[in-house]
Amino acid sequence: ELKTGNLWKATIALGMAACVAFANVYFPQPLLPVFSEQFSVNAVTSSLVVSLVLLTFGCSFFIYSAISDTYGRKNVLIAAMVLATLLTFLIPLANSFELLLFFRILQAFALAGVPTVCMTYIGEEFSFKALTLAMGIYISANTVGGMGGRLISGVVTDWWNWQMAFITMGIISIICIFFVLFLLPAPEQFRKKKFRLRNLLCEYKNHLTDKALVSAYLVGGLHFLVFIGIYNYITFYLSGDPFFVSSTTLGFLFLTYIAGTFSSTLAGKAAQKIKQSVCIAIGILIMIAGMALTMPSHLFMIACGLVFLSFGFFFAHSCSSAWVTKYAKAAKGSASSIYLTSYYLGGSLGSFYLGFFWHYFHWSGVLFGSLIILIITSFCTLNMYRIERSSM
Repeated sequence: ELKTGNLWKATIALGMAACVAFANVYFPQPLLPVFSEQFSVNAVTSSLVVSLVLLTFGCSFFIYSAISDTYGRKNVLIAAMVLATLLTFLIPLANSFELLLFFRILQAFALAGVPTVCMTYIGEEFSFKALTLAMGIYISANTVGGMGGRLISGVVTDWWNWQMAFITMGIISIICIFFVLFLLPAPEQFRKKKFRLRNLLCEYKNHLTDKALVSAYLVGGLHFLVFIGIYNYITFYLSGDPFFVSSTTLGFLFLTYIAGTFSSTLAGKAAQKIKQSVCIAIGILIMIAGMALTMPSHLFMIACGLVFLSFGFFFAHSCSSAWVTKYAKAAKGSASSIYLTSYYLGGSLGSFYLGFFWHYFHWSGVLFGSLIILIITSFCTLNMYRIERSSM
């Protein structure tokens, strides 16, 4: 375990890195209706600015897992942040939807290095006692970044335009990079090792045949599918009849993410007292309650529903990600990278899966499609509960 001073420096630095990464990833979400109108594309196509980015994000983690094993955690983290920030400044130059999407995909590839290194750093440098709490704080920082990025994009776009919004995000990213560079302590437990594809594939095979880990991978990915899908289509739902809300209002709506900031940390503490599987089940029930609150066509009720959805989602996510670190018998870095791949692969499919329900049944269809997925994750959580009981 790091010394107390360095522990908090590391936690703050990793939190800031997470803020930059997730602010950039989710930055355009309130702008989907704007892109749809400006580039004359439909809702599903416009949502590629988020969903295809999440797919690239998820498919890139295993690369950074190997690179950071060779070149060092901090070096790879800073390089990834710098490259992603350069691409943030290139995005406003896009004069077509295809070019915008191309820049976003490149940016996603760069940003993938941030959560991969951060989660590996936490797994290596923090003791088991501090790990669950540190993971909760780190995920809280994810929510702050995602929420802040969406808020900035909505407000700045209404004041100026979407291009200026990306430039503003780029400037904020530069500031955060300097803080991470000077605050993050050099890893003490890191041991450089050569990249061997055979060893890596063997690690992945072991993780993917471990029933305890596979359940957590499914829960993380499917929950994110629901979460991202709902937040994507809520922008189209609220920008149309009968609401007609502005980009600024949509940006402020993402303040509901603040519930996830609290629930992630709360989940870390709760998991020290009750079973992690029980915590995940509680998160699922809260998500369902949140979805039910969005059914009435009332903006305040919808906002309350999103608060519940965010609280429940991040409560469950904090526990399922910590579950992987706890139950991975070896090679925790690659185990975490598979979880992240599953997580973001699920998120990337949210718009496509729920797009069918949106097209034919509008908002009630989105909620029904989401409920089907949560029933599936409830069975996965039941399996995790049985594993916990058998290991006692």
